[in-house]
Amino acid sequence: MPLVNYGVLAAKAIESTREAAQVSTPHYQIHVRDDGGTDYRIAVNVRSQTTPPNLLYVAIDDFHHPLIQLLPPAGSGWHPEPSRPGTASLDFIRGNLFDPATMRVLPADVPGLNNDLEDLLDHYVQRAIADQTIGLYVFGQRWPTDAGDKVFGFQPGNGVHDIHMNQGNDAGHAGDDGVWQDGGLLLHVASENRWVAIFLAFQSQAWHTDDTTGHALAPTRPTTPHQEPMRISAALVNPVAPAPETVTLVNTSATPISLQGWHLSDQQQNVLPLPDTELQPGTSTTFPAANGFRLGADGGAITLLDPSGLKVHGVAYTRKQASVPGQTLTF
Repeated sequence: MPLVNYGVLAAKAIESTREAAQVSTPHYQIHVRDDGGTDYRIAVNVRSQTTPPNLLYVAIDDFHHPLIQLLPPAGSGWHPEPSRPGTASLDFIRGNLFDPATMRVLPADVPGLNNDLEDLLDHYVQRAIADQTIGLYVFGQRWPTDAGDKVFGFQPGNGVHDIHMNQGNDAGHAGDDGVWQDGGLLLHVASENRWVAIFLAFQSQAWHTDDTTGHALAPTRPTTPHQEPMRISAALVNPVAPAPETVTLVNTSATPISLQGWHLSDQQQNVLPLPDTELQPGTSTTFPAANGFRLGADGGAITLLDPSGLKVHGVAYTRKQASVPGQTLTF
């Protein structure tokens, strides 16, 4: 079944410790505390039990996404979230949080500086520990309170885990699958009004999943992150009337692509069927919004779907990015 106690924790980082050299399934452990004085342990997987063991990661130092508009106040503690769109829940596939092709593989812990996943996490967490104006947002599953925390010793024990993609799992972990329940770490650097996002996934997970169960679908192309041949390159989301909203696609491949059966989807999952045309290599074409498909200036997401309904590419934009009427956004 999907994660039972999914949500987001808003807190401040207090201390951290590494675990890679001590256990077979290591975590990077973070002690955080909310403004009400409640302590939590954040257990971030840094190595997988399945092969290949090293995780995929992406770290975005200047993160922009309409999700930010939905987050609870800084330091406000644990907030359960329903696993559906339009909430502060994460979905790596449907939420267009980042381009999966930008994910890279990192080992958990190897000799040397700044060359493994624990080093990457420590880089951001140590700054948050040193600067208590930096807010930490943790997405995952909360575990039950117990007698005492086994790592940091605070009473009562309490924490969040599954800070990673939680869908498209292999058969042994398919029971954890679900949509709109992925994990992640966001840091708000208040002094710079900047957001940092860190997202993790296991190499064994699929990147095409069922829209209801989150189970892996039989792939029609590679399931690992890779550069797609068709991409959303630009959009006019806040036009000056009577101009329509538009979306621009580009064919980045070396061969022509027929758009017969392709669709665009907005944040509310309204679809825009694309005309039966052929897009030549290296060329782009622009489509006006119609058929209930709409974007709007309050922030949103745009997803490109192939004839079988699988996501090919997706982008998102914030209210601030869409604030200038008539300005085309590029992705």
